[in-house]
Amino acid sequence: MELEQTIIEDLKILHLKKLEDSRGSFTKIFNDDFFVANNLRTDFKESYFSMSHKNVIRGMHFQSPPAEHTKLVFVNTGSIVDVVLDIRINSKTFGQYFYTTISASQPKLVYIPVGCAHGFLSLEDNTIVSYIQTSVYNNSFDHGVRWDSFGMEWPVTEPIVSARDMAFDRFNDIKSPFA
Repeated sequence: MELEQTIIEDLKILHLKKLEDSRGSFTKIFNDDFFVANNLRTDFKESYFSMSHKNVIRGMHFQSPPAEHTKLVFVNTGSIVDVVLDIRINSKTFGQYFYTTISASQPKLVYIPVGCAHGFLSLEDNTIVSYIQTSVYNNSFDHGVRWDSFGMEWPVTEPIVSARDMAFDRFNDIKSPFA
């Protein structure tokens, strides 16, 4: 694993090594020793995945205290444009966003700190994205920022967005619970 700091405070990209041979491939996504040595959280509580069609935008999601979490995101199949928005009011990077392309063929792990909203655009049909979080999902603390309200120019002309994600408050109207 190779660690890269992004423009957003505490948001990291971990470049993963993909080993391939005649059987297929193998990619390690978590190593406790590496995480501890780099001051990354290791207390993960829940894991899940989504499958998306091409042009689906999911996001921008976050959970508020006391259910806030650090999140790991990676792609099992397909590819995405992954987007993270800093909504921590006292952060030097408040209101800034970062995006990167992640694919199964060039694996990366996105380490998203508490206080950031997350979303992605699926670039291929049947894209599978996995998430590992330090808290258990709680519907009462589930929130979001409207996907098209913070300056990101999504590379899609006809996005597929859920009614739930369309109903989120615009970035300028959210009341961030993160100081």
